[in-house]
Amino acid sequence: MVKKFDDALHSLTLSEDGSYTAYSKEYDEHYHSTKDGALHESLLKHVIPALELKKEFVEINILDICFGLGFNTLATLYYAHKKKIQTKINIYSPELDAQLVNSLVHFTYPKEFNHLRVVMESLVEKGSYEDSSISIELYLGDARVYLKKLMEKQIKFDIVYQDAFSPSTNPILWTKEYFKDIASLVKEDGVVTTYSIAFKTRLALYENGFHLYINSAEEMRDATVASKTQLVDFELVDMPHKIKCNKGIVALSDATI
Repeated sequence: MVKKFDDALHSLTLSEDGSYTAYSKEYDEHYHSTKDGALHESLLKHVIPALELKKEFVEINILDICFGLGFNTLATLYYAHKKKIQTKINIYSPELDAQLVNSLVHFTYPKEFNHLRVVMESLVEKGSYEDSSISIELYLGDARVYLKKLMEKQIKFDIVYQDAFSPSTNPILWTKEYFKDIASLVKEDGVVTTYSIAFKTRLALYENGFHLYINSAEEMRDATVASKTQLVDFELVDMPHKIKCNKGIVALSDATI
């Protein structure tokens, strides 16, 4: 049975993999690709490529930009449980929309998340969750402010899920200055995942010292994986060549958005 979720700013939408996402009336965008599917997208564009690279680590820190409906965070816990990954997982996630977070107790999540209901209830009620293998901090507020706070705490990340609304509607979380902060928070062997394959996005990452790779999978449109160190399991994007072919195109910047 579908729980009541629709309100003045959000409406429930069924995506093609059978999981529900939501449409933001404020940003005029869905939280996930309805074609790729909400659960499918979280797993294939973010969780699986990142966790498969870090699953042998004793402990990993993940920065989930932005929390939204919580799919990337919940999908991380689901996949780690399914694959019996023993890594201690610490997730930090900012979300500007407090009203959205408060409404998530009424959201219709896929059955794969059923055992994680206690996690979501704790995040909605307290903004945090912790047990012996999981620690999650949910920050209600501006993501750019949160990045500065994390930098002050000198917290470094193994994985960043770059999953904000698109550059056309939320450019402040896609500028070269924003990715400079991300670069300062990412460990030298850390990775950034994003659904965006836009040249300006890749250029902003490239200018901040990241190698760019194509993330491809069946029944999914291409996405991007970025890393400060070279990866062998992904196809490298030839950025010098693309820059020559896109003369005059520059990365988004705080000063021009």
